[in-house]
Amino acid sequence: MNEPSWTMGIEEEYLLVERETGELISTQPPDLMDRVTELRYGQVSHELFDSQIEIGTGICQDVKQLRADVGLLRWAVNEAAEEYGLAPIAASTHPLARWRSQHITEGERYQALAQDLQGVTRRMIISGMHVHVGIEDPELRIDLMGQATYFLPHLLALSTSSPFWEGTDTGLKSYRISVFSSVPRTGLPENFDSWADFEQHVDVLVRAGVIEDSTKIWWHIRPSERYPTLEMRVTDLPTRMEDTIAIAALYVCLLRMLWRYKTENLRWRGYANFLVAENLWRAQRYGVHGEMIDLGKAALVPFPDLVEEIIELVRPDAEALGCTEEIDHIRVICRRGTSADRQLAVYNQALAGGATGDEAIKAVVDALISDTLMPPQD
Repeated sequence: MNEPSWTMGIEEEYLLVERETGELISTQPPDLMDRVTELRYGQVSHELFDSQIEIGTGICQDVKQLRADVGLLRWAVNEAAEEYGLAPIAASTHPLARWRSQHITEGERYQALAQDLQGVTRRMIISGMHVHVGIEDPELRIDLMGQATYFLPHLLALSTSSPFWEGTDTGLKSYRISVFSSVPRTGLPENFDSWADFEQHVDVLVRAGVIEDSTKIWWHIRPSERYPTLEMRVTDLPTRMEDTIAIAALYVCLLRMLWRYKTENLRWRGYANFLVAENLWRAQRYGVHGEMIDLGKAALVPFPDLVEEIIELVRPDAEALGCTEEIDHIRVICRRGTSADRQLAVYNQALAGGATGDEAIKAVVDALISDTLMPPQD
């Protein structure tokens, strides 16, 4: 069996805020996108709302190249935004923003989505991170998708960055998942027997005129329509770039581990989606500081203990791909928490210091602005 290329690419969707007030903008300056493009050609695009901007790395051969590309893109967006008194924040929700005040981006695709999904679309003031991994063989791509589903809750827990919604502490570490779940064709993918099986099911919706192609299927993990990649979409958008790179490295290492097992006539045990979904809920609710079900043992286990087992499982793959430092950083995330944990700590500390609710939220946004570009030392 030929080994896949394991090339990588990341998409990140930033929210644009006013530097002075921390408020989410409703209308993007008309030439902001052109300015970002000048700084970093061809790797930036509009998103569903005018308050968002999406970056996409090039095809990266290794994790070091991936880090460099994400870093340069974050810098370019920040440099351009600063010229307009704005700043990007890497978080899956804005702590205060009201969706009713947001403008959907002009353009046929976005207007068609708004027409199709109606009120569901208008609430989608959320951002995510998508990681593409090059797997050229479509049969292998669909096989690994089914096996990798088991690990999606772990990846979500490590990335959580959306504890607030419209100024309220939701009690969840990832409220984004709750918002996104109202969209059709989301959630966990079906388990397909082959690439042809996958294509036949998609073709039912295409022939019925429901969708144009599989880009309108928004599962937590999916074969990309445009590229020979397996695209992971379950994660929130990590605020710290080092967390982004570590999670991407873990994802590609997990895929390589599953491929390695396959070459040895082994495979990861499959579980029903409703069991995996229970772990997704626990990731959404508790992040890295809760417990998750070890489905093989049918027992709740502290999340860091599960992560330690996964790190050891993928150690040979991290060595082969040259990303052992990035994989070790996963332990750092478990120890000090995710963006959601930091946002909540900043908020509660501000309140304890006598700040009003609005002032505490502003402190959270200020921390997000800072951490998006220059995270504090762990």
